[in-house]
Amino acid sequence: MSSHPLIVCLTILTVGLLTPFARAQAPALPSKEKFHLFLLVGQSNMAGRGVVTPADQVPNPRVLMLNKDGQWVPAVDPMHFDKPAAGVGLGRSFALALLKADPTVTIGLIPCAVGGSPIDSWLPGVLYPETKTHPWDDTMVRAKLALPAGTLKGILWHQGESDSKVGLAAAYEVKLHDLIARLRRDLNAPEVPFIAGQLGTFYGIEPRNEFKAPVDQATRDLPKKVPHTAFVSSEGLTDKGDKTHFDSDSYRKLGQRYADAYLELTRKK
Repeated sequence: MSSHPLIVCLTILTVGLLTPFARAQAPALPSKEKFHLFLLVGQSNMAGRGVVTPADQVPNPRVLMLNKDGQWVPAVDPMHFDKPAAGVGLGRSFALALLKADPTVTIGLIPCAVGGSPIDSWLPGVLYPETKTHPWDDTMVRAKLALPAGTLKGILWHQGESDSKVGLAAAYEVKLHDLIARLRRDLNAPEVPFIAGQLGTFYGIEPRNEFKAPVDQATRDLPKKVPHTAFVSSEGLTDKGDKTHFDSDSYRKLGQRYADAYLELTRKK
């Protein structure tokens, strides 16, 4: 029996519209020991707001991400789904850099960042009204869904823009240390590396710079005050024109810097 012409046309159109991401199938997962998992947490500069290019959507069979539905799929940008503005972030370039260092492993990224979220929203049971989500609770659900498949190797954090203001900045360090302790405790990973990135240095031209300083210092001081942590500089990186978010190339460079910091930290360990 011949197919109806309309059905044939619709089928061809549907296949033609599929992106490389949609066509790519995630390979079978490796052993737990060879599947290295990384949690991506924070606000919009961890989620990524860079412009996506075709190169950002080319899948690599050894770089996977846990998608919104809790499935392992090829890691392509945008990885996060916190807001429609999600785009290129630092996660993919981080993973590709680690893969160069050890091509025998598979990297699994767990996107959990929420744009605009202050650190107080990263507490159990707290609703972040802007996205109608619970950043901490949702992260725990996703992390515990992912962990049986692999081994948690690190936590990447980029956050602080929403706390760089009067009444919040001075308390940031205490809250950050508490966050790290809670993540390690609840994920049963007491020594897991925690890598924190510096806010964009382009914030320096803004009037609120005086409130950025305590947040910046808290992040810089992590390696001296909290074991198994590292600080990643954003010096020299540029914004996308909004004085808030990095541009795409800067996100890619920042991901490489996170990888360098992680590798240095784990070699010392």
